[in-house]
Amino acid sequence: MSGVSGVAVVGQPGGRQRLSDLAAGGGGGGDELRHSDGVWVRAAGGAEGMAVHLGPVRTELEVAHEGLLAGTTGLSALAELGAVRESWERRFESARRECESLAGSLRTVARAQGETDETVKSSFTAVASRTHGVER
Repeated sequence: MSGVSGVAVVGQPGGRQRLSDLAAGGGGGGDELRHSDGVWVRAAGGAEGMAVHLGPVRTELEVAHEGLLAGTTGLSALAELGAVRESWERRFESARRECESLAGSLRTVARAQGETDETVKSSFTAVASRTHGVER
């Protein structure tokens, strides 16, 4: 299978074929135009993995900072550390939410392309029945 952006023409070297051949169902022994959702699903899995990886960051930061401020009253640099930590916590949480959202969006694209494939296939069936697969 050769493909670009998850789209492939199956059965033809280099993936080259006329659309009229696809409509006729011939021209190469059952070739068909279809997309592969594998790329989208793998990307969604990667985004989910990143969200899971970012999940425990807040707790890890809390543990790393435990007791750090004890006995340091008056040191302004350590006071600033709290503000920096809060900023990083917000950024990590935002990134985690974005990864979760992205994973859902990528899966939606995979489903939509599959549905589009079926719609396109149906439209070719109508053309093939009128032309009997003969180019005009």
